[in-house]
Amino acid sequence: MWLTNYPRFLQFLQNDLELSPSAIATATKLSQRDHGPLSIALWHYGLVTLEQLNLIFDWLERDR
Repeated sequence: MWLTNYPRFLQFLQNDLELSPSAIATATKLSQRDHGPLSIALWHYGLVTLEQLNLIFDWLERDR
């Protein structure tokens, strides 16, 4: 996932979705290993719900 404002995205994950820094770090490593987007890694590994994934997609769409 390429974002122009990655730090703001991380803040969104922590503040709005209340994900822990360790969950985000784990998903980041897994997304790099799997060569996939962070948002999908968060969902695939059960770190966010489908509803939260939709919120992530909405946020990403607004950030474009």
